[in-house]
Amino acid sequence: MTGLGTLFRSAGVTGFLHAVDVDTGAEVAHDADDAVVTASMFKVALLVEFFRQADRGLLDPAERVTVMADRHTPGATGVSAMSDDVTMSLRDLAYLMMAVSDNTAADTLMDRVGLSAVNTMLAGLGLTGTRVEHDCRGLFASIVEDSGQEEMPTDPAVLARLRALDPARTNRSTPRETTRLFGMIWRDEAASPRSCAAMRRLLGLQVWPHRLAAGFPYDDVAVSGKTGTLPTIRNEAGVVEYPDGGRYAVAVFTRSYGTAHNQPRADAVIGAAARAAVERLRG
Repeated sequence: MTGLGTLFRSAGVTGFLHAVDVDTGAEVAHDADDAVVTASMFKVALLVEFFRQADRGLLDPAERVTVMADRHTPGATGVSAMSDDVTMSLRDLAYLMMAVSDNTAADTLMDRVGLSAVNTMLAGLGLTGTRVEHDCRGLFASIVEDSGQEEMPTDPAVLARLRALDPARTNRSTPRETTRLFGMIWRDEAASPRSCAAMRRLLGLQVWPHRLAAGFPYDDVAVSGKTGTLPTIRNEAGVVEYPDGGRYAVAVFTRSYGTAHNQPRADAVIGAAARAAVERLRG
């Protein structure tokens, strides 16, 4: 789409985008087939496989599990930020994984679902450019190993050697495959209709308003999605739903030129680019 490159550059990022009408297939693309780092957006694939296993009776979403305090994965939200042992259902862990991107909740579910099962599911859906190499624990361990420090690095020389920022060696997808997965959830194709409805509900409960949702500040437009964040990486993908029934899956991935942890321009351009793409689709 003409103009998206300029929009991304003005925000100090390289951007990748795909937007598609969930029902007609009309699309807008900007480097939509490039491999990109998903960061926490891998949790959407985990969510899909979790509900597919529930459909097959391999797990009970209402089963209660105890997450021990000494088993927490680093993170600033949800169970990761709690001080004590926590007991809750598997589906409530799925809620925390989506709503606040809780890393411990995600890793607890991954332990139960199985990383290989997630990748088998992705391949079965034809998403051959999407792969989950590691859970959150493994992701952070690779950063510590590659950087030689416990703190999240900002030094460009250190960032350049992180496997976590290389789509060939970490959790990855493409913008087009990301919107395909969201489209399957919204069309009841990713799992049973009941499970897809449950996934749509959880994705609609994400609390972050500063990326995709910022482009659609209207009371009658619903935005559901999942963010992903790592040094220089700011992403979000989801579905934008209008009151006239229009449904648009949008995936925006960015890599910033600067290395500061706070990247407000990168956050803002995700919503701006998504809105421009959806407005083009709505004609």
